[in-house]
Amino acid sequence: MILYVVKSGDSIYSIANNYKVSAEKIINENNIKDPNSLVVGQCLIIKKNDYVYYVKEGDSLYSIANKYGLSLEALKFLNPNITPPYQLTVGEKIRISTKKDDRTPIKINGYAYDSSSISIVEKSLPYLTYLSIFSYSIDENGSLIDINDTPLIAAAKKYNVAPIMVVTNTNKNGTFSTELVHNILNNEIIQNRLLKEIVTKLKDKEYYGLNIDFEYISPDDKKAYEEFIATLHDRLKMEGNYTLSVALAPKTSAEQTGLLYEAHDYKVLGEETDYTVLMTYEWGYTYGPAMPVAPINEVKKVIDYAITEMPPKKIFMGVPNYGYDFTLPYVEGSAAKSIPNSTSIEYAKSKNATIKYDDLAETPFFTYYDSGKKEHIVYFEDPRSIQAKSLLAKENNLGGISIWTISSYFKQLYEVLDNYFKIEKIGY
Repeated sequence: MILYVVKSGDSIYSIANNYKVSAEKIINENNIKDPNSLVVGQCLIIKKNDYVYYVKEGDSLYSIANKYGLSLEALKFLNPNITPPYQLTVGEKIRISTKKDDRTPIKINGYAYDSSSISIVEKSLPYLTYLSIFSYSIDENGSLIDINDTPLIAAAKKYNVAPIMVVTNTNKNGTFSTELVHNILNNEIIQNRLLKEIVTKLKDKEYYGLNIDFEYISPDDKKAYEEFIATLHDRLKMEGNYTLSVALAPKTSAEQTGLLYEAHDYKVLGEETDYTVLMTYEWGYTYGPAMPVAPINEVKKVIDYAITEMPPKKIFMGVPNYGYDFTLPYVEGSAAKSIPNSTSIEYAKSKNATIKYDDLAETPFFTYYDSGKKEHIVYFEDPRSIQAKSLLAKENNLGGISIWTISSYFKQLYEVLDNYFKIEKIGY
């Protein structure tokens, strides 16, 4: 897989000719809407079975192998002229081949709303292990508030994807409620009712497992939450060997303060669940200052901490399928506009913008001025940023990647994941 950044004067056809592949192949693999109008700075995926890589400063056999999803042994086999101590020279030719399936096995989870378009979701299902359907909320009595999940469950099974039931502590307004979760965790009658209804729903809807996404839990309820998860885990195994996972805030230390973080103990919750979903996104968020949504330098800090608290195979790293359009300068209380990754290039094109790249955050962005002469900056994901996240997961031997959300179809995301990983299906 080659990641090519469009330059001024490029066309699909000149790029295709340069790399000796068909224009139709590039158009299809990048889901390009208008092949006659590329954006300068746009990143394209070019897949070839065999090609030559020219060594750059700082390269090593290991870094090149990682970049192209190959094992070190496979790269050595393809280049027998390179011998110990494997010193490379800038400009040296390295043969790359993707014919051998040397990808790392991994599980992929995708979240979808119960209101998501079935036809859109189905485009992602061939690449998923789990489909987590968001979400059942809970009333003040501990009863589940029903959702229209049957069509998504049926679609998941059609593609051999395991449907996962998601339960949140959201109130009637769709807001995560500290008070609601406090009542659930501290009232035995309410909690028992909730446990019973969860088991009933899992059985009636033929779910494979359960994902608990309780956020903004009071630190005073930390122990009660851990006990609830332990009880739930035992109950699910007894009732039908259902999997249990929890969504966790992106922490970088056990002492991290704040309502979002303190009740999420990575070590304890990792022990009481089958896997955890780390919400490694929202550094840049709707009501915050302009920042990349999932800057790799920040995501790496979370992963570095997480693997000290739980087995890497229990960690699913979150990947955002969206970006934000921020107005500059930031005014407290102002809202950024959410932009699907799948439409970010067309959005840049509509603003006559050139796409740039933040090398520290490993995130593409562009700027423009609106009709009121206010400056905007748009951060999103592209094949380069997805590659950086894939390599982070691969290098740390993580158990999975979790996409928020698959309500829009971003083909380049799956092309990159498919290059590095062999996506596991559980035969459900």
